Amino acid sequence: MAGIHITDIESAINWWRERSPSPDGVSLCAELRALAEVYALLVYYHEVLADEATMPRRAREAWLAWYHTTPDAPCIAICSTAQGDAVCKGCGRSEDEVQHWPSLSPGDKRLVWRRITMDGTAWRFNRYAERAPQSVGAAPTPAAPDAGSGPSPGSAPAAPA
Repeated sequence: MAGIHITDIESAINWWRERSPSPDGVSLCAELRALAEVYALLVYYHEVLADEATMPRRAREAWLAWYHTTPDAPCIAICSTAQGDAVCKGCGRSEDEVQHWPSLSPGDKRLVWRRITMDGTAWRFNRYAERAPQSVGAAPTPAAPDAGSGPSPGSAPAAPA
């Protein structure tokens, strides 16, 4: 079962709240009402995944509108699976996930994204973070300090490469 994690439902709700704010502070746009119903049922039944296949049509369409604003693949063009690694050091996906990425459903892709983000060990999250594309509307990545300026006061020295 491809599932949509509750945190993705929350992100979609917040995206729609920003995109279509309530004119009176009480009423919600149709997309928000559809997503709020799914969210409420997840909370009520103590579930964390909404079944992608059986999600109500309007909620799925609202979620997909948010989904299309997120980066598709976590690839940073350093694929160690091509050198025989079972898990890519660059993005954190398994060789199978890398190979079948185009055929995965949006829910499956988001579950992979969640796993690699929670793990946080892939180079896209540390060593090569500047290569990672940002989602639409995301805050920019802080710029690295100027090479000649040295470390800022109170900061630890940089680790050797």
